[in-house]
Amino acid sequence: MIPFNKPYLTGKETHYIYDAVNTGKISGNGKYTQKCQSFFETTYGFKKTLLTTSCTDALEMAAILANIKEGDEVIVPSFTFVSTAIAFIRQGAKIIFADSYVDNPNIDANLIEDLITDKTRAIVPVHYAGVACDMDKIMELADKYNLLVIEDAAQAIDSFYTGKDGLKRALGSIGHLAAFSFHETKNIISGEGGMLAINDDRFFNRAEIIWEKGTNRAEFFRGEVNKYGWVDTGSSFLPSEIIAAFLWAQIENLNEIQDRRILLWKQYYESIKKSNIKGLQLPVIPDFATNNGHMFYLTCSDGHAREALILSLKENGFYAVFHYLSLHSSEYYKDKHDGRVLSNSDKFTECLVRLPLYFELKESEVVNIAECINLYCEC
Repeated sequence: MIPFNKPYLTGKETHYIYDAVNTGKISGNGKYTQKCQSFFETTYGFKKTLLTTSCTDALEMAAILANIKEGDEVIVPSFTFVSTAIAFIRQGAKIIFADSYVDNPNIDANLIEDLITDKTRAIVPVHYAGVACDMDKIMELADKYNLLVIEDAAQAIDSFYTGKDGLKRALGSIGHLAAFSFHETKNIISGEGGMLAINDDRFFNRAEIIWEKGTNRAEFFRGEVNKYGWVDTGSSFLPSEIIAAFLWAQIENLNEIQDRRILLWKQYYESIKKSNIKGLQLPVIPDFATNNGHMFYLTCSDGHAREALILSLKENGFYAVFHYLSLHSSEYYKDKHDGRVLSNSDKFTECLVRLPLYFELKESEVVNIAECINLYCEC
């Protein structure tokens, strides 16, 4: 069976972990944490970065930094992972769900303005499959209504957006805050792990306090509670140095990893495109976006077709999977959603299928998967 995902190891992970242990400081914010954070800031233009124990933790830090409170509204795409919304619900926010585009799962930026009220505090675009949302439109709305933009860039490391001004910017460097994932399914990994990118210097100092358990340990901070809204989180968002050491080995091989994943993505695209299979939609990359090779997905004509395709691939030794369930229609949100029909989000819930894509996947295996899809669709 060809798996959906296989974590790639460069061979240096255990060496750097051993070195980290030998430094005598493994609780975090040591040599490798600082090397990783410096790399991301220098390479991608993030003003400040903090490694976290997960992307979920990075989103929770963002929600705290944004000072989200009971009754505030946060606009989130419905087609996303649960953490995108839960991070803000834990602060008391009401989630306002937005639909996807017709041709790709990203939040439809043209629908956002109608969702903004005097209670709206933030917009959370999710760069699905590492493909950029329309950040010009989103940032213009944020400026117009004095809102924060928190990019969920879990899948978007080393991916870029070109604005109307012609400037090419890394995803995660455009909004006020951004969250990344280094889970084992991502392009570069640390098993579990994430990162908060901070692009607004108003949040620099407070972010470090929250990162280190958020405890008010000094008279200074007790004296600034009302002004800055310090909170005692009771837990640390700071990962161990072992996680950072593992990640550093991946960062050293980032270009090689990216080149390989993009090559495989393009091979999938060309192999399936030339078959011109009816009822099967290929991924759409807008002109303003780049492709970081994070994921290759197809959109089937309906849910039954997807189930049959996944079964056919499995029977031929290839493990393909579906993805998110629309949050607005989940049991938890049924009585909290305002009742709008989000047809595109529902379509991707029912019809999207993800194909195997990982560093060690062979090009011949991509061809075989594409041929299997073609043969199935001809039946």
